Amino acid sequence: MNINSPTLFIEINKLEYIFSVSDIDGNGDFQLIYKKLISIQGIHENKIIDFDLANKIIKENIYLLEQKINFTFKNTIIILNNFEVTFINLTGFKKLNGSQLLKENITYILNSLKSNIDNFELQKKIIHIFNLKYNLDKKRITNIPIGLFGDFYSHEMSFCLIKKNDFKNLNNLLNKCNLKISKILSKNFVEGVYLSEKHKGLDTFFTIEINENNSQIFYFENDALIFEQSFDFGSDLVVNDISKITFLNKKIIKNFLLTSKLNNKTSNQDLLEKEFFIGENYRKIKKSLINEIASARIQELAEIILTKNINLFNYNKKNKTVFLKINDSSNLENFKDSYKFFFSKKNFFNHKFIEKIDTENIVSKASKLIQYGWKKEAVPVISTKKSLIVRLFEAIFG
Repeated sequence: MNINSPTLFIEINKLEYIFSVSDIDGNGDFQLIYKKLISIQGIHENKIIDFDLANKIIKENIYLLEQKINFTFKNTIIILNNFEVTFINLTGFKKLNGSQLLKENITYILNSLKSNIDNFELQKKIIHIFNLKYNLDKKRITNIPIGLFGDFYSHEMSFCLIKKNDFKNLNNLLNKCNLKISKILSKNFVEGVYLSEKHKGLDTFFTIEINENNSQIFYFENDALIFEQSFDFGSDLVVNDISKITFLNKKIIKNFLLTSKLNNKTSNQDLLEKEFFIGENYRKIKKSLINEIASARIQELAEIILTKNINLFNYNKKNKTVFLKINDSSNLENFKDSYKFFFSKKNFFNHKFIEKIDTENIVSKASKLIQYGWKKEAVPVISTKKSLIVRLFEAIFG
């Protein structure tokens, strides 16, 4: 295998580890040359609960992929979606008094806000900083107005943080595999960039992902990630409710959903077929009842995650786009109308069903973000202290 410049990505999400290697071909184009998915072990509910087990899995799989491509990695990029992430939005100001806004003013605001976060969030570490809004003399500006004249400038930023202990544990986990973490990327940030670029002109939206046992929402505003929240429930709640009310075994319900297709027009006369009652006595269960139960539960899911979520009070505005991923295909196929109705809030939101974004697209986008950066991601400038002799020479010779 001809390898030019391989990069190792390790995605850690709630369901699996994903080991990926990208490379640049002879034409300078991205290519995914390796991918392997392993069920998550040793990490549960946003914590490393068994360090040795997690280390064993990562070390074994790194060794196998290095043998396969005949290359030894020293660094890796982590795509993270299994640890608690928090966000803080802060605004910095600069009095211009009719003077010109300079690049140095922006750098000062950025470094000052970052310093405030570092000083007050002692137990957390910044992994992303995003530029959100720019206002010059109380007028909203699309881009950073460097070079323009004004009296007062304000600059809002979003800081994405993880717990320092989580960061240390991840570092330790990879160090034990002889790997250094070169960058941590929030997977939601990568997905947001992917969706923003795929849907040209759309820079503000919600994305909701519902798995069987967990769910997540994140909010992208002005091409910046500013909020995300996880939930320890998913589409399996719909099946559980049907089981409780109809007294049907969950296995029967799942079997039925895999082979049928319900909708809001299902007749009240349609009964669940006898063929599904394997090992149980047949009972007359209306399919419309199953649909009604599911609809009520989906309405509740929509309210908790989106429409009545108090954390989203400032973001829930009419006509915003909601991307919805239902990763339980049988649940989606049977109750698609209900998901669309309740998650669009009677057309309050612009609703779009999307499929799960595949690993190749995630890694490709992550690779470009590492290489070229993102238009809304800010990088603080580190000011190094200069010695007296250096300052003296600079003063004399410029």
